[in-house]
Amino acid sequence: MIRSLYDWTLRLADHPKALFALFFVAFIEASFFPIPPEVLMIPMILAAPQRAWLVAAVTLAGSVLGGLGGYAIGALAFDTMGAPILESLGKTDAMEAYNARFNGVGFWAVLVGGLSPFPYKVITIMSGWTGMPLATFIGASIFARAVRYFIIAALLWKFGAPIRDFIEKRLGLVFVAFLIVLIGGFYAVRFI
Repeated sequence: MIRSLYDWTLRLADHPKALFALFFVAFIEASFFPIPPEVLMIPMILAAPQRAWLVAAVTLAGSVLGGLGGYAIGALAFDTMGAPILESLGKTDAMEAYNARFNGVGFWAVLVGGLSPFPYKVITIMSGWTGMPLATFIGASIFARAVRYFIIAALLWKFGAPIRDFIEKRLGLVFVAFLIVLIGGFYAVRFI
């Protein structure tokens, strides 16, 4: 099933309404869809590098608005929708412990979830379920997703197809390294 969803997503990159499809995929990925929007975003940018920034902006808008949908699922329909989604991802074991710690590090939890390969939908649903302040959630989501999508767009715009394999194979590692540098920078500034 995952492979057919992946193939369907790739076919959308060639469609005349690809930007609308990208927005839709980014929207639903942030709350329940298992395929990340980069699968559609990357071929779209490679096909038309001059539209890299537009593609990244559409992906960002879809992801943040979809994140609000995930937040709503967590806040308003956790038992009926949120828990089954998290169960399908194998994330139910640590939910109670996670709930106790989550809002204490709210901004950072959303930032890490938005940058890393960790399923963003888990972060969006948990943010709503734990009652994270909406402004914190939105701000962290915009920042994290913008960094993620605009770095991909910049790399593809600058280097083109050769960077595709690197991005697809090492995207998580790149963002974890970036996150370490970012947190290290905040930590250094705090104590300098």
